[in-house]
Formats: sequence, C-alpha cells, structure tokens
Amino acid sequence: MTNEKLTNYIHGQWSCSPDVEYVNVMNPATGEIIAQVPLSAKSEVDKAVIAAKQAQKEWALVPAPQRAEILYKVGIMLMEEKERIAQLLTMENGKVIEEARGEVQEGIDMAFYMAGEGRRLIGQTTPSELKDKFAMSIRAPVGVVGIITPWNFPIAIATWKSFPAIVAGNAVIWKPATETPLMAFELARIFEKAGLPKGVLNIVFGSGSTVGNAMVEQEGIRVISFTGSNDVGRKIAEACGRNLKKVSLEMGGKNAVIVMDDADLDLAVEGIVWSAFGTSGQRCTACSRVIVHEKVKTQLEERLLTEMKKLTTGNGLDEDVRVGPIINQASLNKIKSCIDIGIDEGATLKAGGYVIDEGEHAKGFYFAPTLFTNVLPTMRIAQEEIFGPVVSMIEVRSFAEAIEVNNQVTYGLSSSIFTKDVNLVFAAQRDLDTGIVYVNAGTTGAEIHLPFGGTKGTGNGHRDSGVAALDVFTEWKSIYVDFSGKLQRAQIDT
Repeated sequence: MTNEKLTNYIHGQWSCSPDVEYVNVMNPATGEIIAQVPLSAKSEVDKAVIAAKQAQKEWALVPAPQRAEILYKVGIMLMEEKERIAQLLTMENGKVIEEARGEVQEGIDMAFYMAGEGRRLIGQTTPSELKDKFAMSIRAPVGVVGIITPWNFPIAIATWKSFPAIVAGNAVIWKPATETPLMAFELARIFEKAGLPKGVLNIVFGSGSTVGNAMVEQEGIRVISFTGSNDVGRKIAEACGRNLKKVSLEMGGKNAVIVMDDADLDLAVEGIVWSAFGTSGQRCTACSRVIVHEKVKTQLEERLLTEMKKLTTGNGLDEDVRVGPIINQASLNKIKSCIDIGIDEGATLKAGGYVIDEGEHAKGFYFAPTLFTNVLPTMRIAQEEIFGPVVSMIEVRSFAEAIEVNNQVTYGLSSSIFTKDVNLVFAAQRDLDTGIVYVNAGTTGAEIHLPFGGTKGTGNGHRDSGVAALDVFTEWKSIYVDFSGKLQRAQIDT
C-alpha cells in the first residue's frame, strides 16, 4: 500500500476523524511521497483504550496455546509476504534491501518463538513450609499495554513488543513512528487475516507529543514499552512513575569494537564495516567507536580505509548498494554538525564527513561513510550518540585501558572484542559494562531468543526479546492452596 492516506486501526476498523491533519511519508532515497499518515488527537487514544479494555477481558480467557496459534499464522504469512514487505520497508525506511529482508525475518523468528511461549509462560512451584499446602506462582496479563516504536526498525521492534504482549493475554495500543507507518499497516493487516479478535491490536498514528503523551497519561494503559531517544525516555519514565505505571525503556548506545594486538585484523575490519555502516549507522547497536591497541592501530586504519572505499551508497532497492540514505533532512543536519564538532575538537577526519547530494543522490538524504582517527575518549564524538555512518578510532595501550575506555560513556548497550586470547575473552565478557557482548564479531546481530537491552543510560533494566520480554507484559501472581482442612499460619505454625 503506497500513495494513499493511512488511517488508524481501532477495534478492527480502519478510520480517522474527518478533520485530522495528515503529513507526508517520504522515501528517504528519492524524496518521493509514498503515503500520508494522520496526526491523530488524544481522543483517538481514548477510543483505542475503550476497545482494548473490552477485547482484553475476553482475550485473557482464551487458552494461551490458542492465543499462540494466531502468532504461528502471523509468522507463516510474514514468510509468504517477506519480499513484498521488505521492499516496502526499504522504500519508507531507506535501509538496503538485504537488511530489510533480515528485519522481516526477525519478525518471523519472533512470531514462532513467542508462539512457543503459549505452551510455556512458565511460572514456579515451590515447597510450602507448612504441611498439606501447595505454593506456586503464575504469570498474569497486565491488561492494556502501549508500545511506542522508532523508525529505524519499524517492524522488528514492533514484533519484539507486541508478540509477547499478545501471547501473554494483553491487548495492545501501538504508536508507530510517523516516518515509517507502512509496516504498521502491513502487520495489522496480517494480524487481521490471522484471526486476531477485534480490539486486541490497535494502531493510533500521530506525533509523540500528542499521541505518545496521551498513551503515557491514559490510566487505562498499564504498561508503556518505548524504544527511542534518551530525552524522550526520561520524560516517559517520569510520567509513568507519577502514574505508578510499568515502563520499559530501550534507548541509545555508544557502542565500541575493541581490537587487540593479536586480533584477526581482516575479520575485525569486516565486523567494523558491517556494524558501523549497516543501516547507515542508524542503529542503537551500531559501532560508533573503535578502540584499538597501539601495536595494530596503523594496520587497522589502513585496512579499514581500503574497505570503506568499496562501499556503494544509494537507493537501498539496488542489490549492489551497501549504504542507504539517512532517514530525513533533520538527521542529516545533526550528523553534519557532529562532524564539525569532531574537527573542532582536534580529531583527524580520514574519510567521509560530507553530504552526498549530486547526481542520483540529489533528491535523497545521503551521508558518506566517515572515519575519525586520533580521537580522545573524552571528546564529544566519542561520548555522544551520532546515529549516522560515523566511526571514531581511539588508540589504547592495554586491555585494561580498552575496557576502561569502553565503559566510560553514559550508555551500555552493545560491545565487541576481537582477540584470540581466551583469557581476554572471558575477562571482557565479565568486565564490559553492556547488556550485549560480542566476541570476534561486530556490535550488531542480536538474536531474538536472548534478552535485548542495556545498562546505564541505555535503559531502565527491562529487556526486549527472549523470555525476559514476558516480564514486561505480565505480573507475577503467587497462589497458595491449603488442603489441610484447618487454618495454618505461615512463619508461626512451622
């Protein structure tokens, strides 16, 4: 679906207020308008909450294995439509088609994984301290959950959040990013075909300041799961705290690849290029820093520059393109300002650092893959998230210094080390202060069956993906069954 006006999806109906304002959805590779998305009012969120609360009561009574059957069907339909959806994803997001296919595959994997949880949703049984008494804990749905997703992974992140919420017996209200609404339309359409009851999934398009805030403040929504910037995440956490509402935050990263002096440099370069310039650096897990041992700094720099010259930048629908566009002009401007900051700080610009705006790139938003060297750990370009194809190389003299440099940023999402020393591998996985650690691989490539998230400024302790995702969308309920036929008092009658 392109070149059409999208509408909200509430209680199984596609509709919008007749006086709603629309904004254009633009293909960042070409500047072409591919759809229009509504900027909904708070009243649309209120309508969605009414529908979701009604639907959730019945949905929670459906046996979890039957709820899971819907997810199995969704996974199969995503498989059948993978290529078409990937093409649409590239059109609205810009990432190269290979990555778009991978993102849709991530949704497929999550569908099957979380469907499996429909026959588990594991609680605990424990011995009671009293005779003829049984003790157990079970997972109970929270009720209505709100998910707020970003533009850089418009379908994958939505599946990380909505699939565990739905299989656990919740109803969902989803606010997608206005830059990438087509994936929301496609996923809702698939859920509809799969037989999901009306009102279990609702989509309200709009701005964060209006729709997002309304979701956070709406007392009928008991969980907010948010992926986005730290500034917005902090405000959401404050509001949810006031309202005693559960909140899961997955925010920024300033991820580093550590390259030790015994590393396979060709493999390290391959990992750096993929994790730094894939998605044009617009990933929360993107490699933004390379922390390299002084003994191999020159060799690594030379090899990295050689590989960077081979990168092709352009429309992601071209199978030969390796670096797609930046999402919009505002992001392009921010990246350029970060380049100016790096130069002013005294870092050496070795490659890139400029907007590509000539010829076939003239109507899109393109930035050249960029490398800074001679970067100090305290420089802003080594501390602040850039969210673009920009890498800063930092030289260190030892493993201990590399760990220290990695950890002295406010984020803690992903880290990586290239080494052949097994002792350093185990020390690194212990000492790197990040939620994800890679060994002899880049900083991207998380798999859906393990928890995804980070420490410090990256999040607030919750995780997407894996069994841990269920903790966000369920409450623990402890149950005691006394079959002694008399009143027994715990801690007293033992």
